[in-house]
Amino acid sequence: MPSPSRLVLLGALMFFIGLVVFFPARVAYEWFVPPAVKLSGIDGSVWSGGAAAASASGIYVRNLRWQILPLQLLTGNLAYAIEANSGTGLIDGSIALGMSGTITATDLEGSLPLESLRSPLLPVQSTLQAVGSPGLRGNAHVEFAKLRIKNGIPVIADGVIEFSNLVVPGVSGSAIGGYRSEYHTEETGIVGSIEDTDGLIDIAGILRLANDGKYQFVAQVAAKANTPANVRQQMRLLGSANERGQYELRLEGQL
Repeated sequence: MPSPSRLVLLGALMFFIGLVVFFPARVAYEWFVPPAVKLSGIDGSVWSGGAAAASASGIYVRNLRWQILPLQLLTGNLAYAIEANSGTGLIDGSIALGMSGTITATDLEGSLPLESLRSPLLPVQSTLQAVGSPGLRGNAHVEFAKLRIKNGIPVIADGVIEFSNLVVPGVSGSAIGGYRSEYHTEETGIVGSIEDTDGLIDIAGILRLANDGKYQFVAQVAAKANTPANVRQQMRLLGSANERGQYELRLEGQL
């Protein structure tokens, strides 16, 4: 027969396992989840559960489901495999919540409407929404090998955002085509490039986002053979074109 001390130890172990497996997600959300992550309609446990709606770092999703990645607990992170509905499709990947309040996404992929995306990686979108504009509209397909947010500022971003059916308020009321933005991480911050794929406007731009939240976006934009007359007219508001017919678009700020 097992000794009383072993029975007590076994009972304590079973209690601890049960506590982890069935620990209510609502309580864990209040205690451990960084303020930048907002959840509503929470159900299930910290081990496996979901939320009717969630938002983090400018991304809003519905019907979020999660499953804990237990081996990540050894690194001091709460990490989950997640899947959610973005409104235009599914988005999935792995999300880790660090003890310092960082949010790290790995192998993040999916589609979402630009209307629900407000991100420092999209300075035009953030600027438009900051002045009360509805912002960019269209669809975005994201693929990030790694994306880390700290205190609301992206500090690591290695991936791609592809835009389709893009609508830019003040430029055109209809879609102006497709564009691609690619990001990589450097020692001083994040660098992103943007170019058109099948857009009605030729664009080549560079985004620099420093670790302290300062950003600068500089792009050269030009009309193409199929650029509508009303869009050409709006481009003239950027100032004088250079000898190549390019206008400079410049945005700077602090997150």
